[in-house]
Amino acid sequence: MSHASASLKFASIPLLIVALSLSACSKKPPEGLPPAPGDSTDYYSSGDGPIKGSQEDFLANVAGDRIFFDTDRSNVDSEDQEILRSQAAWLVANPSVRIRVEGHCDERGTREYNLALGERRANAAKNYLSTLGVNLSRISVVSYGKERPDALASDEQSWSNNRRAVTVTVR
Repeated sequence: MSHASASLKFASIPLLIVALSLSACSKKPPEGLPPAPGDSTDYYSSGDGPIKGSQEDFLANVAGDRIFFDTDRSNVDSEDQEILRSQAAWLVANPSVRIRVEGHCDERGTREYNLALGERRANAAKNYLSTLGVNLSRISVVSYGKERPDALASDEQSWSNNRRAVTVTVR
């Protein structure tokens, strides 16, 4: 055996070791395939109703996910308090759930004014929930101002529907 063929033979050993190592580390196939698009599997339901602690469970068991405000106001009135009491009771029963309170405004006013007003509205709901025993660390707030209207018309009914704070569960 010549010196060149011996060198070639020994040079290929590390390549063989690397190839064998890589093939041993290949991924295992998944246990099952994900559902096809349009599959009717409901990931938010256990078959007996919504999964405990989900947004669907929240919506099914509280008086409402939103409270409404008068023009240029951020105070929580007695009707809002009833809804927030219902939300607080659900949150106390589901202590691992975090929420986000989203503040919204109608289309009137400047963007800056409405962002500030939406934040005041979200904070008013957050602060009231905290007085009912919901830990502030579980509540975040965001203001969308007039950027996410619920109703698109430019009339008093639409404006009143858009002046709101909405509570959403966060995973």
